[in-house]
Amino acid sequence: MKMVINGKLIDKDDKIDVINPANNQMVDTVPSGSSEDIKNALKAANDAKKDIKEMSSRKVSRILYNIYEDVLKNSNSLAELITLETGKPIKDSKDEIKRSVETILLSAEESKRIYGETVPMDACIGGRTTLGFTIKVPLGVVSAITPFNYPVNLAIHKIAPAIAAKNTVILKPSIKAPLAALKLAQIMASHLPDGVLNAVTGYSRIIGNEMVLSPLVDKISFTGSVETGISISNKAGMKKINLELGGNDPLIILEDANINKAVTAAVSGSFLNAGQVCIAVKRIILHENVADEFINKLVSETSKLNMGNPIEIKTDIGPLIDEDAAIKVSTLVDDALNNGAELLLGGKRNGLFYSPTILDHVTSNMKIVRNETFGPIAPLIRVQSVDEAFEVANDSKYGLQAGVFTGSIENALKAARTIEAGSVIINRQPTFRTDNMPFGGFKMSGMGKEGVKYAVEDMTKTKLVIFG
Repeated sequence: MKMVINGKLIDKDDKIDVINPANNQMVDTVPSGSSEDIKNALKAANDAKKDIKEMSSRKVSRILYNIYEDVLKNSNSLAELITLETGKPIKDSKDEIKRSVETILLSAEESKRIYGETVPMDACIGGRTTLGFTIKVPLGVVSAITPFNYPVNLAIHKIAPAIAAKNTVILKPSIKAPLAALKLAQIMASHLPDGVLNAVTGYSRIIGNEMVLSPLVDKISFTGSVETGISISNKAGMKKINLELGGNDPLIILEDANINKAVTAAVSGSFLNAGQVCIAVKRIILHENVADEFINKLVSETSKLNMGNPIEIKTDIGPLIDEDAAIKVSTLVDDALNNGAELLLGGKRNGLFYSPTILDHVTSNMKIVRNETFGPIAPLIRVQSVDEAFEVANDSKYGLQAGVFTGSIENALKAARTIEAGSVIINRQPTFRTDNMPFGGFKMSGMGKEGVKYAVEDMTKTKLVIFG
């Protein structure tokens, strides 16, 4: 698979192997981009700013509609690439592509809704005879840096709104899963003027720093780890930044909850993509009065999940992305067990596969819930009251999303007021996301919002025009 720079497909002698985590076989290679490659991409994006800025909103919208149709035609091959390079079950990869094409469609629509406003200049001294209004103008060049777990959808959430707002883009996909993102970039770039969309693969120490530090870049949109996000923030200077740095999302089950629905949500939220989701359920905070009923049903339903070859439609749980990830999950589970947690199900590693695991009697000071555990783990924390449940939920450096199951409007409203998270979702798991909603967290979960309308807004700057 080749890079895209200034409308051309670029290959290199120096390659990076892309390995299928399900069988350890090489899927393909991608170029290992150099400092010169990323500088060429940045120059191309900077030179192309004028081309897209001069387009009408109608033309930009039409291009995005055409991209939508083209990506839709390639849905099956993109989904298969996602599964081969990430180990994500094919049914989940297909869902990712469905969401991705919808996000392109939303961006095509939103590109025609970028409004300014009139300003009542006569409300202040000296403004009686003037007319003022604002217009939204593009930022310029956007650096988009994405992770492995949703290689197409997370790329689309940066690229499509940027183009809708008439920016140019350089995409750096994860070297763990670059293939589907590169194919996406190739499809999209074929509909755009040369240089509007570029995609460069390679190591962060070589190309990532240039994407952050270059004076040609106007905005950085990053999804990934807290450590890298902090580093970007420290280096970015006056550039606009959007950081989505993951979460430690709680699912709170109060004693008046619908237990059957809560169990279904817990299974889906904890084990989707083997738990490698920033908004996966990473802590289940459970009222002790319903604990036994909930746990019995959770173990029963989780034991029905199929772990195996992710390319098979029956598979629910695939492998973790690499050996380091699998070892980390295993180490955290062992640490919890050594500190008093009880293993109810799973806890077994076979290479990169880790069985769906349920741990009871977990406490908030255990490493498995202090940090973001990217794996198929459902840690249960028992509480005695609503207030304690919300206190435990807030006892984290993260604040991305939270799910609360309750039959009480009073408890639901209290959750909305009390829980420190970017989204509080009542009677659904925190893994719930639609691609038009404002998405982004509090605290160390990052800054800024994605979701097409909100991303477009953040991809523009406001200019005031005054007639005297």
